[in-house]
Amino acid sequence: MISITLTRRAADKRILSFAVEGHAEYAKPGKDIVCAGVSAVTVGTVNSIEALTGLELPASMRNGWLQSDIPSTGVEASDDKVQLLLESMVVMLQTISESYGKYVVISEQSV
Repeated sequence: MISITLTRRAADKRILSFAVEGHAEYAKPGKDIVCAGVSAVTVGTVNSIEALTGLELPASMRNGWLQSDIPSTGVEASDDKVQLLLESMVVMLQTISESYGKYVVISEQSV
């Protein structure tokens, strides 16, 4: 199962970090559309943030694991773009979870 954890700031619900770990085991490696979908969405979001905002995310990736803390750019407009891209990621992951909930679980925590 893939476990996705979002950490939000309680005061304004901004995403401060996210972590993805595990394997869906929906199908054999190389044929697992659930793992491929989650990977495409999460890695694509990290790449999009870096390409479109210039913010280099401190992301760690290993087999079946991706984690990133979201730093502030110090520029409100840029931070808002980063948050929009992250919220888009959440919508895409929720869509995958709705179809394949047995294989993907999303949880949120506030700090």
